[in-house]
Amino acid sequence: MATNKKQDNHNHQGEEVPGKSAIQRRTLLKAFAGIPVLGLMGLGVLQKRSFDKQQQHAIADELGLGKIRLSLTSKHTAREKGELIRIGIVGFGNRANQLVNALGFMHPEDMELKQKNGALDRWLGQESLNIAIVGICDVFDLHAERGLAAAGNRINSSADDVTLPIKRYRYYHEMLAAKEIDAVIIATPDHHHALMAIAAAKAGKHVYCEKSPAQSEDEINELYNVIKASKVTYQLGHQIPQNVIFQQAKEIIQKNILGKISLIETTSNRNTASGAWIRHLDDKGQAKPGDEQSIDWEQWLGGKPKVPFSIDRFYNWTKWFDYDMGMIGQLFTHEYDAVNQLLGIGIPRSVSTSGGIYYWKDNREIPDLLHCVFEYPNHELTMLYSATLASSRNRGRVFMGNEASMELGNAINITVDSNSTRFKKQLENGTINPSEPLLTLNPNSGNVDAVTSATEKYYSSRGLTYTYVDGKQVDVTHLHLKEWLDCIRSGETPTANIERAFEEGITIVMAHRSYLEKRTVEWDPISRKII
Repeated sequence: MATNKKQDNHNHQGEEVPGKSAIQRRTLLKAFAGIPVLGLMGLGVLQKRSFDKQQQHAIADELGLGKIRLSLTSKHTAREKGELIRIGIVGFGNRANQLVNALGFMHPEDMELKQKNGALDRWLGQESLNIAIVGICDVFDLHAERGLAAAGNRINSSADDVTLPIKRYRYYHEMLAAKEIDAVIIATPDHHHALMAIAAAKAGKHVYCEKSPAQSEDEINELYNVIKASKVTYQLGHQIPQNVIFQQAKEIIQKNILGKISLIETTSNRNTASGAWIRHLDDKGQAKPGDEQSIDWEQWLGGKPKVPFSIDRFYNWTKWFDYDMGMIGQLFTHEYDAVNQLLGIGIPRSVSTSGGIYYWKDNREIPDLLHCVFEYPNHELTMLYSATLASSRNRGRVFMGNEASMELGNAINITVDSNSTRFKKQLENGTINPSEPLLTLNPNSGNVDAVTSATEKYYSSRGLTYTYVDGKQVDVTHLHLKEWLDCIRSGETPTANIERAFEEGITIVMAHRSYLEKRTVEWDPISRKII
C-alpha cells in the first residue's frame, strides 16, 4: 500500500505543530515585519535575528528591497544664512501661531506650556532661519496683539543681532505697500487666499500661502498667471513632502516595488465638534471673545455677501461655502498633495462627488459625509476620497499596485498582493504572508510627542506634523518654510510651487462643483476649462 510522504505536523497528542515552512515563514516575518523598522538605523528590517546579516540582505535583494534606506539626513542641508528676510503675516489665528513657532518665534504663554510638557528644548534646538517678523495684519484686535507678542519674542531667531520695529497693519494692502517687507505669509480664512496672494505678487512680495490656493476657476487661473509673470517665490502650505517617510515612499514607488498602481484610496475620518469646525466655544461652553467693536467684520467678509456679524461665522467659517469648500478644501487638499507629489498625476479627466449632511444638524452648508471619484485615464488609475466627520476610525491612505500595496501616514506599511507575480515564489513557499505587512518603515517608532487635541493627533497620523532628521524630531512645517526661504535666496523652485498649486486648485474646484451641481464634471486640457 502506497504511503503519503507529506510531513505530518502533529504531536503525539494530535495537536498541530509548526512545520519547517511555517517556521521559516515566521522567522522571515520577524526579520522583515516584526521589528519597528528602520527607526533611526537605516534598513533595520534586515537586522540579525535568526538569520545572519548576509542572509537577510540576500533575501531583501531578491525581493527588490535591499537598497531601500531610511534617510538619516534632511534633504534640506544647512546653508549659509544669506540675507535677512523681513516677513509680514496676514491673519493670526491658530495656524499662523504654528507657522510663527516654526520660524523661531513664540508667544511667552506658549513657551510656558511647552516648558511644562517637555517640548521646549526641541523647539529651542530648531535651526535658525535668519528672518525677522516685522508686520502683523489681522482684522481682530486680540489676534493682532497676540501676533505682535509672538513676533517680538525672538528667542530662537537667527536675527538676534537685528532689532527691527514690528508694526500692526489694519489693512493688508498697507502691508503690501511697505518697503520694509520682503515676503508675506497668508494664513487667513480661505476666501481671502487667492486675492491676497495675487495682490502680494503684484507688489513684488514673495508668498507663502496656506491651502487651499483658491475658491474658483477664475481665481486659480488669475493666481497662476500673475505668479508666472512675476519673480516672486510662491509656496503653498503643504508640508508632507518634507517628511522623511514621504521621501522613502517616493523611493519605493520609483523602484516599482508596488507594480502598476491603478487605484489610490485616501480618507479623512474625524469625530469631534472641533474636527467638524465647531470652534466658537471655549472649554466651558462659553462663546470665545470677539465682537463688532474688536473685529472689522466688513473687511473680514471681503467681497462675500454682506451678513450680520456672527461669532459663529467668524470662528467656524469652514461651515459655509462663501468662505471655504469644507472637507474638500480643508482635508482633501492634503491628500491630493501627497498623491500628486508622489505620482505627478496632475488634474483629473473627470470628478464625481456625492455626500450630504447626515450627522451635524446645525446651520452648516458643507457636507459631513463625502465621497469623490477622480478619474485619470491618461495615467490608467482612479483616486477615491472618502471622508466623514462622524467616525474616528482610521482608514489610512493606500496606494494599490498589482504586486503590493503601500499605506502611507506617519509610517509606511507594504503588503504583498496575494496574487502577485513578482513575489509568487515567496508566496508559494510561505516566506511571505499576504495578510501581514512585509515591510514597515517607522522613523517615529518608540517616540511619543506631546500631541494634545484630536485635530493635532489627526494631522500627526497623516505625517503632517513631525519627522526625524539626524536622530532629532523636527517640525515638517519648519522644513517647509525653510525650503521657501532657501528658494527666495537662491532663486530655486520650491516643492509646493505654483504649478502644483494650479493642479490642486483646479482639482478641488472640480470636486466642489460636482457636489454643488450634482453631476460629473470634466477638465478640458485644450481650453484649460472645467466643463
